[in-house]
Amino acid sequence: MKKLAEVLRDWEAVIGLEVHTELTTLETKMFCNCRLSHDDPPNTNVCPVCLGLPGALPVPNEHAIESIVMAGLATNCEIQRHSMFYRKHYFYPDMAKNFQTTQGPVAFCMHGHLDLEVSGEGARERPDGTGVEKDADGSYVAPVRILRIHMEEDAAKMVHVGGEEGRITAATESLIDYNRCGTPLIELVTEPDLRTPEEARLFMEKLRETFLTLGISDCSLESGSMRCDGNVSLRRRGETRLGTKTEMKNINSFKSLHDALEHEICRQAEVLEEGGIVYQETRHWEPSRKRTVVMRVKETADDYRLFPDPDLAPFDLTDEFIERCRARIPELPDAKRARYMADYGLKKKDAAQIASDPAVAAFFEEALDGMGEKNVGTLANVMVNLVPSFPGLTVGQVRGITGLLAEDAVTFAQAREVLEAVSQTGEDPVAYVDAHGMRQSTDEGALSAIVDEVLGRCTDQVQQYRDGNKKVLGFLVGQCMKAAKGSGNPKAFNKMLAERLEA
Repeated sequence: MKKLAEVLRDWEAVIGLEVHTELTTLETKMFCNCRLSHDDPPNTNVCPVCLGLPGALPVPNEHAIESIVMAGLATNCEIQRHSMFYRKHYFYPDMAKNFQTTQGPVAFCMHGHLDLEVSGEGARERPDGTGVEKDADGSYVAPVRILRIHMEEDAAKMVHVGGEEGRITAATESLIDYNRCGTPLIELVTEPDLRTPEEARLFMEKLRETFLTLGISDCSLESGSMRCDGNVSLRRRGETRLGTKTEMKNINSFKSLHDALEHEICRQAEVLEEGGIVYQETRHWEPSRKRTVVMRVKETADDYRLFPDPDLAPFDLTDEFIERCRARIPELPDAKRARYMADYGLKKKDAAQIASDPAVAAFFEEALDGMGEKNVGTLANVMVNLVPSFPGLTVGQVRGITGLLAEDAVTFAQAREVLEAVSQTGEDPVAYVDAHGMRQSTDEGALSAIVDEVLGRCTDQVQQYRDGNKKVLGFLVGQCMKAAKGSGNPKAFNKMLAERLEA
C-alpha cells in the first residue's frame, strides 16, 4: 500500500468521530440506584432495572443530566430545553432487556464546535491548499463542528475467553459482567470535518482534557471509560460528493485511533485505485498486525426500530437548571493556557501541557503561591520535564528544587539526581544538596582563578576558539568543572570564559 502522505496528495479523507465517555464520577447508574463501580466482583452491582426484568421501571439520574449539560456548554453546544429518551433495539447478551435506552433525533446538546490547533509533524499530514490557512511554521487551526452529545446507558462487559486479541472469533466461551450495564454514558458525534488521522487524535485528546477538567469522568482509555469509533471515507481532491464510509469500532488509545485511520485511508485508496468497491461496514483494528478486518455490515437506523421510551417522560430543562450547570464549569484548558502565557510569560507548549491536566494545574498553582515571579519559568520547566518522572513529590519539594535551579545552585542533571533520591525519602531537596556537597558556586571571585588557570594551560583550544571554532568552548567549560571538582556552576564558567576569549 501507498504511504499516507502519498495517498493524501490525490485523495481527501473525510473523518468523523463518535466518542463514548462513561460518567465515572457519579455514584449510581443512569436509571437505577446500583453502585457505579467496575472494580467490584462481577455481577454484584445489579438490580431488576439494569437486568431488564419484567415490570422494572427506570428513574433518570439527575446528576448525569447535569454532567451532559456541562459537557455541552463546554463544547459550545446549544442546550435543548425539550428532549426525550428512545429505545434502540438489538439482540445481544450485553443488554439483557434487548434494547438500549438512548436519545432520539433531539439530544440534550446539539450543534457545538471546537477549534483544533495543529502544529509540528502532525500538521504536515494535511497538504497545503486543502481548506485551512497555515502559518509560516506550517501550523493551522481546524474548526470541528459537533453534531450532538446524547445520553445513553452503557452495555455490559463481555470477555471472550480463548479468542484472538479478546475477540469472539475462535473463543471457547464468553463471560458477561452486568456491573457496567446501565452506566451513564455520553456520546459525542462530530460532523465529518476532520481530514487527517492527526486531527482526529488531537480532537479526542482535547475532548479528554475538557471532560477531565469538568470532573465528569476519569476518561481512562485503558479501562474503557473513554473510547472512540472512527468513520472514514475517501473522495478525489476537488470533489464534494462523499464516498462510502467504514467505521473502526471501540478504539481505546490515541495511537490506535491515529494508526487505524491511517491504515484504513491507505486501504481504501488501494481498493479504489484498483477499481474495487468500498463497502459500508464496521471494521476492527488489530494493533499487533497493523490492519483492519471486517466485523459486520453496518446497521442503519431502521435496523434498531427506534421509538420513544414509554417508561420515561420527556425532559423539559429550565433556564435555572442550565445556568446552575454553567456555574459549575471551571476554567477550561484553553483559557487556563492563555492565562498562564499572559500572566506568567510561559511558553505555549509548557502552558498547554500544564493546563491540560486539572491535577497538574492545581499542583502548579499551589507550588507557585508565594514563589517569586522570576522563578515561574523555572517552575514550569520542572513541572513539565521533571515532576512526571517522580510521582509522589510534595509541593515543598518542587518549590525547593525550583529555587535551587533558579539560583544556578545545581544543574538540571543534578536536579534529576536529587529528585530521584528525595522522592523516596521525603527529604527537603535543599537539605539534601547541602548535605551531599552538591551546591555549585556562582561567585566570580572564587571561579576567576580557575578560569585563568584553564586558559593558561589550554592554549591550543584558546587559539582554535579565536580562529572561529566556537564549539571548543564546551571543552574549556568541562576543564573548569574538572578543576573545580564539580563545585563550580557551568553557566558561570561559560559566561566568564566567553568574556575573556572575546576580549
